[in-house]
Amino acid sequence: MPLSGVPEHFAEAADRAEFCSVPRPGVELYRAQIVHHAFAPHSHEGYGLGVIEAGAERFRYCGSDYLAGPGALVTMNPDVLHTGAAAGDGGWRYRMIYLTPAVVGEISGEPAWWYRQPLAPASVVRSTRVGQLLQALWQCSDQLAADSLLALLVSALRPADSAPPPPEPPLRMTRVLDYMRTHLASTLRLEDLAALVDLSPFHFLRQFRACYHVTPQQMLMAQRLHLAKQLLAAGRPPAMVAAEVGLSDQAHLTRAFYQRYGTTPAAYRRQISRQTGRA
Repeated sequence: MPLSGVPEHFAEAADRAEFCSVPRPGVELYRAQIVHHAFAPHSHEGYGLGVIEAGAERFRYCGSDYLAGPGALVTMNPDVLHTGAAAGDGGWRYRMIYLTPAVVGEISGEPAWWYRQPLAPASVVRSTRVGQLLQALWQCSDQLAADSLLALLVSALRPADSAPPPPEPPLRMTRVLDYMRTHLASTLRLEDLAALVDLSPFHFLRQFRACYHVTPQQMLMAQRLHLAKQLLAAGRPPAMVAAEVGLSDQAHLTRAFYQRYGTTPAAYRRQISRQTGRA
């Protein structure tokens, strides 16, 4: 069944995706049917929790490859770069919710969770329940009802045994990430980043990839698009956002945004600001 609110400029007519907000900050919903599109490395500020409704997806997460088939429950930790592509000719259809750690902590009353794996143990009953709750949230515009559904969903996806977060990356690498975040609009060179940690350029590149499983350029683009998403959600025009995050123009932003989120900046800005009339 076709999704409503199809984003503009899809590379393939079979690929459809849509975001929407719920009446609580720190929560975002997403649904998509993807056949041809391959998602470039990207991250989300919050936990990425959801269900594969049909088909199968292959994705890379923390340096490992995973296959998620029908009924799979996705449980990704915040700020972890990942990819996504169809595992078969028919693509895959799925629903996700993105919840900031603060929201999950508030709802659950527990310290921060850390999922051991990006796929949780699933059963037909559990997967169906999660899908029903996500669909109900999509249709909900009342805050009290939305909060009740969120509590049920968080309970349904609570990890059986929350793992401790992985060790912090070496301080020198976090220093590089901080530098990148504060210079998103600048032209960065490999030599400049390596000099921050007193390494030769390609020695630095090898260590960076070993630490984050992506190249510095992929990380920089993920950071730029992460900020772009926040600015668009705040109502900033795409052309202005492109300049603020260091992309050459609105067309560059549109291509990069679509590669990572399956929708265009203009469509995302419109969808996430809509509070009523959800299909």
